[in-house]
Amino acid sequence: MFVKKVLPSLALSGLFLMGTPGRASADWLLTPFIGANFGGNADFGSFDDFDDEFERRVDMGASLGWMGGGIVGFEVDFGWSPNFFENTVGPGNFEFGDSNVTTLMGNVLVGIPVGGQTGPGVRPYATGGIGLIRGHIDGDEFFNDLDSNNLGFNVGAGLNGFFTDNIGIRGDIRYFRTLSETEADDAFDLALSDFDFWRATVGLTIRFGGS
Repeated sequence: MFVKKVLPSLALSGLFLMGTPGRASADWLLTPFIGANFGGNADFGSFDDFDDEFERRVDMGASLGWMGGGIVGFEVDFGWSPNFFENTVGPGNFEFGDSNVTTLMGNVLVGIPVGGQTGPGVRPYATGGIGLIRGHIDGDEFFNDLDSNNLGFNVGAGLNGFFTDNIGIRGDIRYFRTLSETEADDAFDLALSDFDFWRATVGLTIRFGGS
């Protein structure tokens, strides 16, 4: 029921946006980022070494967003945490392992361009959407590799601060959670599963656009 309700709503929103003329130019926002995971299944405990903690928590990726002349837009967000399930304690510093988590989300953006869409200014925003949360755990001589591809969602908020027409910095925090499919009374249903985490990132935003 969740997918049946949400996806048509998103599609209608997209058609409405494409059919509504804007009085200001549209913005494309490209943001490569780096950050850290925490909370939920990313609550890894304490580490004796900063290198070990960085390796375990680090998350990196990029997002590409489009904002129209109003306040509503969309984005595609890709994140990769290379050592989410890896044991990073030890001498192998910064040798990223193969036990990782990948996220790929399609999101709706709602943001207000304080100061306009050119020159210095800020744009606070909220975002949310659905997509893929993929987990991979590298096996060894005793175990096979484990892979899991799950439908998931993310919600969050952040702030873009621009120094010029084209360059700015983004701070962002998001909550990710997988969804599990169940069959009950011959009806398709979606229920929250128990895999979740928070992600906080900072990135360089490149703004470009047209009318």
